[in-house]
Amino acid sequence: MKFAIEVKDLRKSFGDQKVLGGVDIFVPEGQIYALLGPNGAGKTTLINILTTLVAADGGSARIAGYDVAAESGKVKQSISLTGQFAAVDEMLTAEENLRMMCRLSGMKSAEAKRRTAELLQQFDLTAAARKRVKTYSGGMRRRVDLAISLVASRPVLFLDEPTTGLDTVSRRALWDIIERLKASGITIFLTTQYLEEADQLADRIGVINGGRLVAEGTAAELKARIGGEVIELTNEREQWSRTVATTGSAQDIGRILNGLAASLPADTQVTIRRPSMDDVFIALTHQPSEVSVS
Repeated sequence: MKFAIEVKDLRKSFGDQKVLGGVDIFVPEGQIYALLGPNGAGKTTLINILTTLVAADGGSARIAGYDVAAESGKVKQSISLTGQFAAVDEMLTAEENLRMMCRLSGMKSAEAKRRTAELLQQFDLTAAARKRVKTYSGGMRRRVDLAISLVASRPVLFLDEPTTGLDTVSRRALWDIIERLKASGITIFLTTQYLEEADQLADRIGVINGGRLVAEGTAAELKARIGGEVIELTNEREQWSRTVATTGSAQDIGRILNGLAASLPADTQVTIRRPSMDDVFIALTHQPSEVSVS
């Protein structure tokens, strides 16, 4: 198996604050890898190191076969990056933004025109190509931003919380684009705060907490770590909710409910369901022990 991204024992501190405490990640070519974690867990720092923006203190990383520290120039030629916020000129049209970036990338006028037309079509922007970006919705701006990052065809794409602030419809439209990019053979490294996004898109998911990778696996494998069924308790009148993991057996569910019955308000609603990525995230980022999934 050939890896597009290889991270071994990567470490980084800022002063006395340890941000990454020895991270190992391996992403095969053509896959989507999603990295989840609470704010301050080290997600953006990791992306900044892998995209050559920040130097690591220790460990190693290779992108498309190139060492991030020793071959940064070749790494830059192998990657595209879209950050958390759209970085487009709102006074220009989408067409003008893309053509400008094509020319800045060294393309001749005819090539820039052709590539701009390709990207406008790929990101469903052709109809609005000559409207100023300031008139676009948040979802359309993010599509322009993502198109700009792909002006030059690169094998590895880093997306740092690409759908932050988008509504549900815009987010799902961007998911479709990301899936099409994967189908074209691009390897995608994604950080996100939306657990459903990782569940929907990723071949494998890593959970980082306190600068360390505390779990990794497919969505199904990570959910299996929680157990069988989850008991969800809600009380709308008192505006609270609680989830309790179980083994999934009728005996265990009955035991837990019997134990809780005396302490719960009479109008508490009980739902039994399969674990979600929300349950995984809460379980793995609120306990100190390290969990691995093979």
